[in-house]
This record gives sequence, C-alpha cells and structure tokens, in this order.
Amino acid sequence: MEFGLNNVVTKMLLVLTVIGAVSGGILAGVFHVADPLIQANREKELKEAIFVVLPEAKDYKILEKGIDKTKVIVYQGLDADGRPVGLAFIADGGGFQGNIRIMVGLSVDYLKLKGIKVLEQNETPGLGNRIKEPAFEGQFKGLEIKPKVEYIKYRKPEKPNQITAITGATISSDAVVKNINNAVEKVLKAFPKEEVLK
Repeated sequence: MEFGLNNVVTKMLLVLTVIGAVSGGILAGVFHVADPLIQANREKELKEAIFVVLPEAKDYKILEKGIDKTKVIVYQGLDADGRPVGLAFIADGGGFQGNIRIMVGLSVDYLKLKGIKVLEQNETPGLGNRIKEPAFEGQFKGLEIKPKVEYIKYRKPEKPNQITAITGATISSDAVVKNINNAVEKVLKAFPKEEVLK
C-alpha cells in the first residue's frame, strides 16, 4: 500500500514540475515579446510628457550629469529658434502604495514650475490615484519653487508655493510634493541656471 502511495505522489510531483516548467517557459516567452513593446510605449509616453510640461518647446535635448554618485538627467526644452524654454525632468519616489513617477517642467528662470504630468502610480483607486487628474496636476502650473512647494488641507492655497491636497489622499498628495521638491533640489544642484542657458 505504501509503495502505491509513493508512486502516486511521485507522479503528481512529476506532473506539477512539468506544468511549472511549461508555464514558466510561456511566461518567459511573453516577457521576451512584450518587454520591447512596453519599453517603446514608456519612451513614447515620456517624450509626450516633456511637451506637456514644457508647452512652448518644439524640440528638446538631453543633458546628463553625475552628482552625489547619482546620474541626473534633464530634458532641455527648446523653442523653434533653438532657445531654451525650460527644463523637464523625472521626479521619482514612494507614494502610499508604490512608486510615483512624475514628469516635471521648470521655467527657464528656475523660479516656477511650468506643470507636471503623472506617468506612473499605484495609488488607491478613487482616492490617491486622483493625483493623475487634470484638476490636481493643474495646481502645479506656475507654482513657485522657493520656498519649497507645500500642500495644505481643506482650503484654497494662500501662498504662491502651495497646492490643495486631495481630500482622503493626503499621503499621496504629500508624496507628490516631496518627490517634486527632491527632484527640483537635485536638478538645481546639478544644472546651475547660468550653465544651462549658455
């Protein structure tokens, strides 16, 4: 009786192993096919976001610099005559339920945000994911960056560096503000205005 039970267990393990191997192979194949498409779509979304946050830009060039053992990348927006109209860059960091990735536009005088576009987020549906709605993103247009951007709750902004947090999603609103402030600080340190406007 015991011999028969071991034989059944062995067959079950063999079948499960084969099913696991086949499933793993299928997943690897799907990833192999889908990954280039995902990367191409991400690149397209990034390029479109540059022109959303720098609406006067007709073209851009990529500037890179290493600072504090980190590579800082910005997209210098250029008008039709090749003159700088501002910088676009990624603000990337934690949110309430995962990473938040935002394209940020900075004015050519380094005083104000030109706009933001949330590229990726995994926030709570109906609450935190409202950070990608135009009403929330629109609050950042023309916002002063000195002093740092901040949020307030339950009322309209009183200062030129403030936005109103999303009711019920203060953590997500706070995460967006912190990620933007951190990215602005890195960009200002890596790319002094005089250097970029040459």
